Amino acid sequence: MFSWWRKRKAGRPVPDALWREVLRRYPFLAARSAADIERLRKLASQFLAGKEFHGANGFVITDRVALSIAAQAVLPVLHLGLAWYDDFVGIVVHPGEVLARRTTTDHDGVVHHYAEVLTGEAMERGPVMLSWTDVASAGRSAEQGYNVVIHEFVHKIDMRDGVPDGCPPLPTAAARRAWQQAMLTEYEAFRERVVIAERFGGAPAWLDAYGAQSIDEFFAVACEAYFVNRPRFEAEFPRLAPLFDSFFVPNAAAGS
Repeated sequence: MFSWWRKRKAGRPVPDALWREVLRRYPFLAARSAADIERLRKLASQFLAGKEFHGANGFVITDRVALSIAAQAVLPVLHLGLAWYDDFVGIVVHPGEVLARRTTTDHDGVVHHYAEVLTGEAMERGPVMLSWTDVASAGRSAEQGYNVVIHEFVHKIDMRDGVPDGCPPLPTAAARRAWQQAMLTEYEAFRERVVIAERFGGAPAWLDAYGAQSIDEFFAVACEAYFVNRPRFEAEFPRLAPLFDSFFVPNAAAGS
């Protein structure tokens, strides 16, 4: 079926067998309404027509790989449209985690070099990098609210209005202030739970502790769970679920 992906720009629909396979592998997609699933299929096909996939370190992009990523990537924009992803083209897929070399300069002008293990990365107006190991296991990791594709593509949404700050582009200054206040309250509470768990042996938080790094990472981590395990997310963060609905599902939030 590799020929289908190669010819996707000709407007060929996603083959039924391939689509059913992706739904089996990612139950959080299959659990959505019939209307949502049909729209996901259409958007995934359109997404593939406009993006370029590159395999790194010998990794081969197949139809299943491309569609698996596309179907998860379009979930956050299911009700918003693909225009939210029009600032980039490339998606780089590694077979597993990547060791990235970093350099930072502190306030005293001292340069520090360190290594960071990455499962994904999104660059402002640049490509998205993903680990296939994490993408492939997203069906199982949904129980923990973990999804690397959604994480990185939410970062792309967050960066649409500049520096990532845990707040997507919103229509008014008042809406932005309300969003930021709600997110800050939840982020600080989450960070406190993570600190108590790590330093004092408290119960670990359900969400990935990486979300305590910064408010933009908290937004991305929270969105992972919101999209792949809504019942648990709503139970853990009852104030965030309707906030996210107001942005990601605007028509439903407006009662229309």
